[in-house]
Amino acid sequence: MQSLCVIGSLNTDLVATVGSLPRPGQTLTGSAFHTFPGGKGANQAVALGRLGADVAMVGKVGDDAYGRTYLEVLAREHVKSDGVAVEPGVSSGIAIIEVDASGENSIVIIPGANGTVDAAFLDGRQDRMLRCDIFLLQLEIPMAATLHALRLLRNAGKTVILDPAPAMTLSDELLALPDILTPNETELEALAGTRADGPEDLPRVAGALLDRGAKSVVVKAGKHGAVLVRREGILNVPGFAVNAVDTTAAGDSFNAGLAYSLARGALLPEAVRFANAVGALSTTALGAQAAMPGLPAVERLLAAG
Repeated sequence: MQSLCVIGSLNTDLVATVGSLPRPGQTLTGSAFHTFPGGKGANQAVALGRLGADVAMVGKVGDDAYGRTYLEVLAREHVKSDGVAVEPGVSSGIAIIEVDASGENSIVIIPGANGTVDAAFLDGRQDRMLRCDIFLLQLEIPMAATLHALRLLRNAGKTVILDPAPAMTLSDELLALPDILTPNETELEALAGTRADGPEDLPRVAGALLDRGAKSVVVKAGKHGAVLVRREGILNVPGFAVNAVDTTAAGDSFNAGLAYSLARGALLPEAVRFANAVGALSTTALGAQAAMPGLPAVERLLAAG
């Protein structure tokens, strides 16, 4: 099995449950508070660790309690952290989240150490990175660092999956560098600059990215599964029915499942089906990482579906 590396963010999510979201200047009493490890990069690394992958994480935490705790989380989840640096004098990445009774939320993200990842840092980790075969990246570290990493990995002939999240516009060069793009519907529309008129319209919008140089686009469509769009054709890959509780990090779990299956030698259509199963199972408990499944659970769902 090929080895994997995730380059990206490590955040701690501080989640307060409130009856309603506060208005400016208003003080409310919340009903619950939870601290969860998060960040798209580390979520994907942990999901890979749960599946049993040989996975390394590259990124930064701050020299605070949150950073120290996150290094313990990575160790517990069997994610190699020798590519993670502790940035002195800077906080770890934090997401402050308020969730009301209807499920609406308000989020403030402090990038902290994630925002200090740059080309020099990545060059210093280059030997460690290039020992791996398949790479996952997202858009929660500075764009210049992401572009630098993509160029480095392309020159080295590595397989690269880019999760273009959070949603934003990207240059044609950046779209063309990874082997696989994995947007959800919102991210796809931001990339293409046009709306999709329902799930059946996703291939048309994704096709616009192929025209700009993208190689393969896997559109994450939630309960509808995923759509694989390549120059050789379009494939709709159905999802799996589960009792969904919390969809946080379902996309991260999907990306991990996709990379894991490719690392085991699967072709892309088969890998997308595996990714659908991992993503579906990750919605069955609260928290970004709490429900990320192990391989036996994924294999049971695949066999049942």
